[in-house]
Amino acid sequence: MKITIASGKGGTGKTTISTNLSSYLAKEADVVLADLDVEEPNSKLFIEGNLIFEKACDKMVPQWKKEECTLCGNCEEVCRFNAVIKVGDEILVFPELCHSCYACSELCPTESLPMMPQKIGELKHFKTENLDFVEGRLDIGEEQAVPLISQVIEYIDEKFSQDTIKLFDAPPGTSCPVIEASRGSDFVILVTESTPFGLNDLKLAVETMRVLCQKFGVVINRHGIGDNGVEEYCNAEGIPIIAKIPNDRRVAELYSKGELIYPKIQEFETALKQIAQFVGGVK
Repeated sequence: MKITIASGKGGTGKTTISTNLSSYLAKEADVVLADLDVEEPNSKLFIEGNLIFEKACDKMVPQWKKEECTLCGNCEEVCRFNAVIKVGDEILVFPELCHSCYACSELCPTESLPMMPQKIGELKHFKTENLDFVEGRLDIGEEQAVPLISQVIEYIDEKFSQDTIKLFDAPPGTSCPVIEASRGSDFVILVTESTPFGLNDLKLAVETMRVLCQKFGVVINRHGIGDNGVEEYCNAEGIPIIAKIPNDRRVAELYSKGELIYPKIQEFETALKQIAQFVGGVK
């Protein structure tokens, strides 16, 4: 089973729930947690483990071969992302804009733009006694997270059986990286907080999941602050509220120390149990 833990808004507690839920479930099952927030991965701060594998991750970008090029300009015309342009008697390639669609390369009549690998980040696999943890980390200056996210998911699909519970800690927001982290999952947990900002971004996340035809439910973190807007919205829209995690200063204190919450706060563990029971019944 694949479960993505996402949020329309950053700072709602998505990583806190991802790391604690993975550790909690790993007490009785095979679990792998993937940090797909590759631009700012921080799950490793809470998961101890030994590094057992690492590799560089690439994306394919065109490389101009001047000697064979006739400067027809076809590459510039077919590139939808302005990653290839013709300037005078030169073809300029902007790797940061390239989406590796191969259009310029495949449609070049003189094969002057062969695709070449370019490093964009790295993948690391850590293992504890009962939990596997895989992290994708984008190189500084790289702008596209999706190619690295997809490679981390491919690695997990190849490495772990279907019986393994796979938890994906998704990037915040509703853009392409979130869609990549969510689209192959069996269920998406949307983490929010009961504030007007939380409600606004939850609505965006719900709209995204509905477009993807994705099953999802909501966990309200820091319940007790703000107002009842999130609960009223979920009830009106028929969205299941999986759990409500009470606002508790001790959670923030443990988080700041890089410690897991559920072993020390009973209410948090109870909420994790509710989440585990809910997703365990997802078909």
